[in-house]
Amino acid sequence: MQAKDTALPTAEPTGGCQVQDLSVPELVAQVYEAAPPAERAHLLEPLLRPLGVLSLFGIADGVFARVKLKGGWQNLQVRLEDIQGVNADDIVALVDHAQQVCGEAVDGLAQLLMASPALSGTAAAALLISLLLRRERQHPPHAVAAPAWLGGDAA
Repeated sequence: MQAKDTALPTAEPTGGCQVQDLSVPELVAQVYEAAPPAERAHLLEPLLRPLGVLSLFGIADGVFARVKLKGGWQNLQVRLEDIQGVNADDIVALVDHAQQVCGEAVDGLAQLLMASPALSGTAAAALLISLLLRRERQHPPHAVAAPAWLGGDAA
């Protein structure tokens, strides 16, 4: 089930306007498919970094778990040879999982896309940036109060 704020209206090629659900995972997959190989690796790194290897084995036949195991634990670096077989469906599954586990990783993609001309040059990237920034404005990160036993105001 998609969240209400993960869809944008898009125009039909015929000029008529139709609302079409474009989810964040689908847009990330489109950006990934259009990106040069080196940029694909950079796009995956912030998505993989906060996710545990065990959870990654359940996504896309474990391809991302193998990427993370080979890429290093401290400073994850995705290698091009490890992602050659990754396709759009794999990216959709990864982003969907990342949104559930660590939404901040997905929300941070807007900054990455805006900083990279190679990633931001497609219509999908423009839509994704717009969607992520709008979502951030609608749901700003909330400061979590420390528990009382740590001197915070939490009840």
